[in-house]
Amino acid sequence: MFTTTIAGSLPKPAWLAEPEKLWAGWRLEGDALVDAQRDAALVWIREQEDAGIDIATNGEQFRVHFVHGFLQHVEGIDWNLMTPMGIRDNRYIVDVPTVTAAVRRPAPVHDDEVRYTRARVRGKLKFTLPGPMTICDTIADAHYGRRADMAMAFAALLNDEARELEALGVDVIQFDEPAFNVFMDDVAEWGMAALERAADGLKCKTAVHICYGYGIDENVRWKQTLGAEWRQYEKTFPVINDSRIDQVSLECANSHVPMSLIRLLPDKEIMVGVIDVASRDVETPEQVLSVIDEACRHADVERVLPCTNCGLAPLPRSIAVHKLAALGQGARLARKKRGLA
Repeated sequence: MFTTTIAGSLPKPAWLAEPEKLWAGWRLEGDALVDAQRDAALVWIREQEDAGIDIATNGEQFRVHFVHGFLQHVEGIDWNLMTPMGIRDNRYIVDVPTVTAAVRRPAPVHDDEVRYTRARVRGKLKFTLPGPMTICDTIADAHYGRRADMAMAFAALLNDEARELEALGVDVIQFDEPAFNVFMDDVAEWGMAALERAADGLKCKTAVHICYGYGIDENVRWKQTLGAEWRQYEKTFPVINDSRIDQVSLECANSHVPMSLIRLLPDKEIMVGVIDVASRDVETPEQVLSVIDEACRHADVERVLPCTNCGLAPLPRSIAVHKLAALGQGARLARKKRGLA
């Protein structure tokens, strides 16, 4: 009961990239970079296991960006043709690479890091991939003409990658879809179909991570415009509940999401965000327990998986370590309270 996990990313150690900076570039290259990435992954595997995290990740230590880490290995994308684009419905404007031809994955992308990680994680392993809708909201299109068409093209590549990772021993494949909280009508029209295409045929657990984003200024300012209740999930949860995806990750800690919305997911395992990634304050185990207890008022106990709201990547390393510990300790309190310890 109360199997713990995290959304995916963890801070890069200072030897690997600039600390406390989201999507910082590498400080090394070549074989030295690979060694440093492996060292960083091993550190975080041990930190998670010491904290009592049941389903671990490699902290995304092998990629700079949660979307571009996959896209950089895909043909059909011009990285020299940078196009200004409003990300997450114009929440912020950045220059993004441009799709100029049919996309193609010439070789596996993440197999080496998964082999390394799988050999060192003692328990279950989760691996995260960008979801097709979020890819389309993070890259410019000069070829397909419709986001729905481009999403299906990327979904096919993601499915090939996911099947190979499953064969290497990954227990949970998670697709990150923050765009699901922005383009709610598109989720029903084509986003869910694209996500199911990406997960087609997988026998391992499949998950979709939907949140309100990293604790960066653009996201914090956006949250301040959402009012007293954040009800974006209300439109997407029924669509997800009718899908073949097994698990859904949502933001609960210090958010304005009505916990009752998880009643719209009666057939899914729910990764309940009990750790606030937008705050440097470290939760107490009792605070974590409180969020778990509230979730259990609306979902079967066996379907609740305590998790982080989003990735911990932008936080100081020491704070992330303490937050992992609070997550593990809070879940243990929840088990003990119910006589499951």
